[in-house]
Amino acid sequence: MHKSHLLQIKKLSPEEIEKMGILKWNIWEKEKSVFPWVYTTDESCYFEEGKVKIIDKAGNEYNLEKGDFVVFPQGLECTWEIIEPVRKRYNFS
Repeated sequence: MHKSHLLQIKKLSPEEIEKMGILKWNIWEKEKSVFPWVYTTDESCYFEEGKVKIIDKAGNEYNLEKGDFVVFPQGLECTWEIIEPVRKRYNFS
């Protein structure tokens, strides 16, 4: 798998969240479900609620939860498994 397709996951401080303007980003919410997704552009997001398992085409698993900041790279093909209902703030770059 090409390195650029690996997810970048980190925890942000309240100061970083404010500096990046995350609380002004759009909100996306989704109930428990499983679905395929392809990223056509880079997406940054901050999980405010929920638990999700992302599985990429190479079989790598990423467990995401409240408080995680994630960058999904353009070209990523994956499956979302929403374990607990999700609320996230997102921004396309």
